[in-house]
Amino acid sequence: MNRIGFYAGSFDPFTHGHLHIVKEALTLFDFLIIGIACNPKKNSRRFPAKIMIEAINQTLIDEGLENRVKVIFYTGLTYKEARKENATHLIRGLRNGMDYEYEENLSIANKKIGQYETIYFRSNTDLDYISSSMVMELYNNDEDISEYIPKAIYEKIKK
Repeated sequence: MNRIGFYAGSFDPFTHGHLHIVKEALTLFDFLIIGIACNPKKNSRRFPAKIMIEAINQTLIDEGLENRVKVIFYTGLTYKEARKENATHLIRGLRNGMDYEYEENLSIANKKIGQYETIYFRSNTDLDYISSSMVMELYNNDEDISEYIPKAIYEKIKK
């Protein structure tokens, strides 16, 4: 049986921290799906999902991971999309204790409602402070963000 992980998030933008989680997940899973979720709590995306999908796909090619990862956009409940994709587990990344509290509530709901186990991956300690929101705050204030995001992402969003 193939082990397929489903890594959901807004990825707006996709950071080195996200890429780290992808690489860690691939040590346990045969295949990974990155699900770019439409988050109703966020008014709008900073970057169109289509642009981010293209940039993430280029990042996967650059990293030699394109044959083990697929990127999709979806709306609705994560566990339902994971089921459509035949995923065996949900994947989440953790940076700190605040992330854990939030993610654990989602994990409990996904287990109770969708019968999906969530596997957490801790971000690399050098990347703990990186969030998409932090990257965008720097970007919006004309700071260099190239060290926080993969090259393909940087090239797409600076256009």
